[in-house]
Amino acid sequence: MKQERAVRTRQALIHAAAEAFERNGYVQAKLSDISSSAGVSAGALHFHFANKAALAVTVEAAAAVSLRRAAQKAQRPSTNALQRLTATSYALAELIRTDVVVRAGFRLSRESPHGTGLDLVREWEICVQRFLAEADRERLLADGVAQQDMADAIVGATTGFEALGRRQPKWLQPGTLHRFWRLLLPRLTTAETLAALLWADSVSVTGNREGGDRAAFGTAVPPPPMAVAH
Repeated sequence: MKQERAVRTRQALIHAAAEAFERNGYVQAKLSDISSSAGVSAGALHFHFANKAALAVTVEAAAAVSLRRAAQKAQRPSTNALQRLTATSYALAELIRTDVVVRAGFRLSRESPHGTGLDLVREWEICVQRFLAEADRERLLADGVAQQDMADAIVGATTGFEALGRRQPKWLQPGTLHRFWRLLLPRLTTAETLAALLWADSVSVTGNREGGDRAAFGTAVPPPPMAVAH
């Protein structure tokens, strides 16, 4: 019972810290606000975490685990590299949109001075690069596509959506990513592959347009998660 209470207290502190980091950034977040939000004393906070840096490290690590797990789950057998790329982007955006620990961890990996060695944006960049290299081996890329230029565009846009989504959640909605991929895919892939993707999109739409869009780009056609960056 005592151990369970300690686990609950630790999780409450992590969640409260994530809210503070996500709202105020690392520098402006206050330990007193975190302990108060978690409903524990300052002494209880320091029992679990020596200082604010230790809390930030824990939040960032928890976010990384969640993102890698979501990216891995987005992979489906018998799908090509472009399907896995788009499916992973949807999965990560959904997690960032709905999980404050992930949002805070993503922000901390870019902004905080504590130096954990984690770089979630870089992991995503490596992931995109690997997807594109695999798509090239599968002969899915259009003639003249420069893989690094395309990776830069994808990473820049998707991480931009994350930053904008802090104030306007619409930027992390599936529809936003769907429109982005609709704009980019004709430049990225061959006409044959694009036609197959769009056909899958049209036949998968039921009553929920955005749900159909996600299913089409994620699973229906013959597109490595953050986990494979390691």
